[in-house]
Amino acid sequence: MEGSIKINKMLPDDWEKVRAIYLEGIATGHATFQKEAPSWEEWNLSHDAECRIVACLDGDIVGWAALSPVSSRSVYAGVGEVSVYVSQKHNGKGIGSFLLRSLIEISEQNGLWTLQSSIFPENEGSIQLHKNHGFREMGRRERIGKMEGVWRDTIILERRSRIVGNN
Repeated sequence: MEGSIKINKMLPDDWEKVRAIYLEGIATGHATFQKEAPSWEEWNLSHDAECRIVACLDGDIVGWAALSPVSSRSVYAGVGEVSVYVSQKHNGKGIGSFLLRSLIEISEQNGLWTLQSSIFPENEGSIQLHKNHGFREMGRRERIGKMEGVWRDTIILERRSRIVGNN
């Protein structure tokens, strides 16, 4: 791969490039139940301000990762839902791995003890990516939601920090 990947904190000015990558994921039909990308304001309110990053290659944003809270209840303050998206033209270059590894480090710096992800079973690359970074399969949610009138399952993966929440 030419150039080197640099991880930066996601800024509001990054949204249009981040949104374009998100829309690529939506178009696959295997990344999310979402049908369209939200506005920056809506997305910003639903994601942890400290745990959102972009991957840049030769100055261009080629992927992003972020955490969203799983609940507003204080007991779950250390649990985050993972999102990782890589531009289609940069798949297979290790960017997703770099993003997820960085997101894990940032989550632990911010006191999160558990990360979880809900992935369509057809998205084998994403499932393997998560397993490669210490996530374990917790189960399958059968017929959890419909897309285009078709019931879809998701695989639940979880990673427990060895650094945070062990005392």
